[in-house]
Amino acid sequence: MIFMDVRLPKLGESAEGGAVVSILVKEGDTVTKGQTILELENEKAVAPIPATAAGVVRQIRVKEGDRLSVGQIILTVEESGAVPAAAKPSKPVAKPAAAPIRSASPEPEEEVQAAAEPEAPAADGPLPAASPEIRRIARELGLDLRRVRGTESGGRVGWADLRGYIARLQTLTAVSKAPAASAKVAPAPVEQIDFSKWGEVSKKPMSPLRRTISRRMVENWNSIPHVTQFDDVDITDLMELRKKFAPEYEKKGARLTLTSFALKAVASTLKKHPIFNSSIDEVANEIVLKEYYHIGLAVDTEQGLLVPVIRNVDKKSLFELSKDVQEMADKARDRKVTLDDMKGGTFTISNQGGIGGAHFTPIVNKPEVAILGLGKGALKAVVKDKQIQQRLMMPIGLSYDHRVIDGGAAARFTVDLLEAFQSFTEADLKL
Repeated sequence: MIFMDVRLPKLGESAEGGAVVSILVKEGDTVTKGQTILELENEKAVAPIPATAAGVVRQIRVKEGDRLSVGQIILTVEESGAVPAAAKPSKPVAKPAAAPIRSASPEPEEEVQAAAEPEAPAADGPLPAASPEIRRIARELGLDLRRVRGTESGGRVGWADLRGYIARLQTLTAVSKAPAASAKVAPAPVEQIDFSKWGEVSKKPMSPLRRTISRRMVENWNSIPHVTQFDDVDITDLMELRKKFAPEYEKKGARLTLTSFALKAVASTLKKHPIFNSSIDEVANEIVLKEYYHIGLAVDTEQGLLVPVIRNVDKKSLFELSKDVQEMADKARDRKVTLDDMKGGTFTISNQGGIGGAHFTPIVNKPEVAILGLGKGALKAVVKDKQIQQRLMMPIGLSYDHRVIDGGAAARFTVDLLEAFQSFTEADLKL
């Protein structure tokens, strides 16, 4: 009999694990390679995890709610053909001491540990795949590439892997050189308050998604110096255009909303102000200016806030964007949005207008450097053409990373954004 440990495979770029939402097999089941065996929640998405080997499930090594990391054992199977299919035990079968154990994971366990422990002794074996330039730099710096976890195809070490490894070494060096007194300072313990002393309470656990949102919000707020620029945009004419063309869009299967207009307005403004479409490479101390416009949309769901990304916004018509917005919103609310759907964004829009409220301060979605918050439009008396008129005004809030963007740049961006909202014509909406 041959037993195999099925491990959590790599989940994609920068994804190191997640929480078990549901286990879809039980001990005694026969699974095929590629069959979904559990669902894992990671970075605000639920991903199906396939079996990396076929056989009879002999032992399940995890339970719902467990947090798993790449390379961790999920279950043990007895290889197909080792026993007759009819001989499915109802209880777990103990592993014979002499049975050979093989890993079905595409990465060895040592590789999973390497990135987290750069100070560990060098591993034995051949050097991992890497470009000649990376090998040259590693030799000049005296680095052993076997300590670097490669995240590219086949475990190949890329530039991002090498930079990340060097950054971790620098962090470890800085900690080791810190004064002894500061090393003794421990964080203040968190006090657990018994709220039931003052009245009746009820409790519910934080879901894995809510814990992820909480962690990301704290990280974003603490690592980015936020400033928010407020203004109001006149959307009177825009909403008249929407009212005129919405029925025609619906006949063709698209729902024309304010968000569609916002995507187009933001994309055209980002082209004029590329610094708002950038990110900071904190390892290389560089500002990365992106020449693509992938805009995230914050979607309010029953489980929490999700941010799927609409790609190549600048190349799409209002009709195409309207269809994309509806599709992504539906996927987010049905929890069918994938990790890839929420990666690669260059800017984010959070539209609370459908709920209500006015100005608010949205939190920048790292590694982006800016986010636009839209409030509910309201009729106001404004001066236009030297006359007091009733106009529909929408409050906006532009939060930005002050490490990259100065106040003057934010003010200029806002002026051009207001102009973009107010410049739509019938030609932009015609099908």
